[in-house]
Amino acid sequence: QVQLVESGGGLVQAGDSLRLSCGASARTFSSFAMGWFRQLPGKEREFVAALNWNGRNTLYADSVKGRFTISRDNAKKMVYLQMNSLKPEDTAVYYCAAEIDFWDQATSTPTLYDYWGQGTQVTVSS
Repeated sequence: QVQLVESGGGLVQAGDSLRLSCGASARTFSSFAMGWFRQLPGKEREFVAALNWNGRNTLYADSVKGRFTISRDNAKKMVYLQMNSLKPEDTAVYYCAAEIDFWDQATSTPTLYDYWGQGTQVTVSS
């Protein structure tokens, strides 16, 4: 069983930055592909960013490209989402997820992910 714990959410103003962190309990964290998703109440979970096991392959949603950066530190078993130039439409609960089968890919398909964190709220005021 893999446990993922997100942190770093909060209330910010448009144009501000936040860095989300996700810590993993798994000993084999370095072999997972990781992703960030977000969700609003009553809406489907939306892909934000993903990266493969060594961080060399990354993928971003068009809506965040150029503003968000995903990264990882395998020694610390952490994955990060640096969010700059935040907009009110970025408001959502953000989830990190781990994918154990396609470890060398950065995938945007939520059904391929095996483990999910509990989420952290990000609210961007205008």
